[in-house]
Amino acid sequence: MKIEHIALYVNDLENAREFFATWLGGVSGPCYHNQTTGFRSYFVSFEDGARLELMQRPDMIDSEKAPYRTGYSHVAFSLGSREAVDSLTEKLRLAGYEVLSGPRITGDGYYESAVLAVEGNQIELTV
Repeated sequence: MKIEHIALYVNDLENAREFFATWLGGVSGPCYHNQTTGFRSYFVSFEDGARLELMQRPDMIDSEKAPYRTGYSHVAFSLGSREAVDSLTEKLRLAGYEVLSGPRITGDGYYESAVLAVEGNQIELTV
């Protein structure tokens, strides 16, 4: 068994798609649009086969995203090396994204950084 994809509701679908394509190398499929509900989505695929579904619809509720809320916390991307984590973290910082932590070695031995990226959703960058 494997996780088939992870889905994320966003307000600005095009901006979210651009973030994952530009910064994390995702390749977007075509936009799906359900004319009845107004639902729109893109599947963004990554080199290793992982997929992220970015979704938007007119009747969404945009609740506050407290950092330690229940539910999904973050999506982690393995970049392959400490240097890649350092480099992308700095590029995102310079582009105006908030770096929440790192790059650092965590207590359980991971080398990672955490960035507040798409609409207050946390992205983790790791080796």
